[in-house]
Amino acid sequence: MTHRATFGFVFAIVLIDMLGFGIVMPVLPGLIMHLGHMPVDGAAVWAGWLGAGYAAMQFVFAPVIGNLSDRYGRRPVLLASVLAMGIDYTVMGLAPALWWLIVGRIVAGVTGASYSAAYAAIADITPPEKRAANFGTMGMAFGFGFIAGPALGGLLGAIDPRMPFYAAGGLALANFAFGLIFLRETLAPENRRPFEWRRANAFAALRALRGQSAATIWLVSALGVWMLAHTVYPAIWTYFAMAAYGFDVKQVGLALAVVGLTSALVQGLGLRWVAPWLGERTAVMLGVAGFAISAAMYWAATSTALVYAAILVGSLQGFIQPSVQAINSRAVDARSQGELQGATQSIGSIAAIVAPPLYAGVFAKFNGPGAVAQIPAMPLLVAAGFSLIGLGLFLAGLRRIPAEAMAAPAG
Repeated sequence: MTHRATFGFVFAIVLIDMLGFGIVMPVLPGLIMHLGHMPVDGAAVWAGWLGAGYAAMQFVFAPVIGNLSDRYGRRPVLLASVLAMGIDYTVMGLAPALWWLIVGRIVAGVTGASYSAAYAAIADITPPEKRAANFGTMGMAFGFGFIAGPALGGLLGAIDPRMPFYAAGGLALANFAFGLIFLRETLAPENRRPFEWRRANAFAALRALRGQSAATIWLVSALGVWMLAHTVYPAIWTYFAMAAYGFDVKQVGLALAVVGLTSALVQGLGLRWVAPWLGERTAVMLGVAGFAISAAMYWAATSTALVYAAILVGSLQGFIQPSVQAINSRAVDARSQGELQGATQSIGSIAAIVAPPLYAGVFAKFNGPGAVAQIPAMPLLVAAGFSLIGLGLFLAGLRRIPAEAMAAPAG
């Protein structure tokens, strides 16, 4: 019962954070315009800076939170994060000026860095051979949040533009109350280690973890490059679909909902069947193949049916991140799971900063009147290239893991 409650709480943290991120998307532009007294183009610039600030806070604080959870345990860190998240969204809903909103998004980035402690808690309570499946279930929370968040935000925003913020805050506070009652500590006292500020950043953490396994840097690098590839979807897919297929807002929304749903099903259900049967190495290779093939399908698609076929093939990418994370978690000891997850999340957040301008620049070069060539799908093809680089890093890291660390029984 204790492990089920812990898993449910952690799942809810990830789901609510993603819901909170998505639920404010429909109303954030209007609120920025209202508070900043600016037109939509100015609001778009501010929104971009808010997004970059959010990702930058995750880069800085994910290792700090991960290391704190290795010292004090997962429970106090997770409870503090989810409480701060609830208060933060409520304060953003009350924001009388733009600077309140800026501070709110920065704090949201800090509380969102709690994924490091959340994934460490999952590693604490899950046998190594089942971690890919449980990490995949966390990915399902991302998918469902991606689907439901914007839809719910649109409905609530039609009533009151500030209501989505209150809803996100209320969900987080309700989860805090649940955790306060039911959440139990997952990190045993003998597996804790002192907190060191000099290790509370991604690069120092990776240097320290390298002492346990030479594979860690390779696998975290693979995840970082993979996130750079995957971020092509939120960065540019909407604009690509409009330019390449003439999709309107409704068609884009429906397609993205299918992306979120299929990704959630692959991660939450597919991994429970595939990882034990094929093994995590093959699951990663299958995921990268699906991503690369889907990019080619998007480029060649001449009908809506082919676009949806590409979405289905591309959903196999859901195998990648949970499988790599599961393998990496075996390479370090129980005392360092928070540090590992913090470093992983921090490196991954760099993609959220780099990817939008990168893919926007590629899209501009290959679409429109001044294009080098009319290939709207070029950002997706570039992303496919990154995914293959990530696969190479993953395989290089895998060769550096001792056979006994990979010998956990399947099932």
